Amino acid sequence: MTITTRRIQANGFDFAVDEAGEGDRLALCLHGFPESRFSWRYQLPLLAAMGYRAWAPDLRGYGETEPKPRAVSAYLIDRLMEDVAALIDASGARTVTLIGHDWGAGLAWTFAANRMRPLERLVIMNVPHPAVMAEHLRRSRAQLKKSWYMFFFQLPGIPERTMTANDGRAIRNAFHGMAIDKSNFTPEVLDRYAADARRPGAIRGMINWYRAAFRLGGKLRGPWPKIETPTLIVWGEEDAALGVELLDGTDAHVRDLTIERLPGVSHWVQQEAPQRVNPILEAWLSAPR
Repeated sequence: MTITTRRIQANGFDFAVDEAGEGDRLALCLHGFPESRFSWRYQLPLLAAMGYRAWAPDLRGYGETEPKPRAVSAYLIDRLMEDVAALIDASGARTVTLIGHDWGAGLAWTFAANRMRPLERLVIMNVPHPAVMAEHLRRSRAQLKKSWYMFFFQLPGIPERTMTANDGRAIRNAFHGMAIDKSNFTPEVLDRYAADARRPGAIRGMINWYRAAFRLGGKLRGPWPKIETPTLIVWGEEDAALGVELLDGTDAHVRDLTIERLPGVSHWVQQEAPQRVNPILEAWLSAPR
């Protein structure tokens, strides 16, 4: 199935969106840090073959989406949810399945909990429910240690220079260094992510997601209505940044929850192990609810 790139005007932004398939059933895929729409290259053809119109946008501040606001406040989760809602509205879809990884999953959790738009299904990859994450950060020194980079990103200027120095070496290492099976992170793939992060204004925008979350909070501070949308979590157990214990307590926030844990797979679950992730997606999305 061919993936094409189109431009979608939504919420005052010109979004670069990779698309596969057609119809009025939208599967909207939200990437994480320091990724881009390219991170869904293995899932878009599958979703299209299942009858979805699959979209993977470069989110605000990332890749080829413009403009890239300078202000930290522009990356408040409330504003990011407005982008997702506007993309859904622009699609004209009849039903929507929201799929997110890393920061895209954090955004998807918050969007679903706040019922910004009706969702048919919710798929989360390797990010805990924000309320669970907040609780673990309060009481777990181990998780605080793993989350050191979130605090580093609060510094002015230094994180941007560090992440893009030496042709984006830190960006490249984020993928290649953390992955267990590195075969899908070829030099060409790492070049793509490094180049996206080095676009004018991109790395500042990417890091401002973390700054806005820490400094402003917004809807990330709750309240957290129970999610009624059927929800699948796919979790690579060898995540160096987020311990698998962060799954504990999720069922208090989701009515209909399925968890699939993948041993021997890192944080980059859908890129590293599409041969394991895609059958899980296909089976769960095809099952009646």
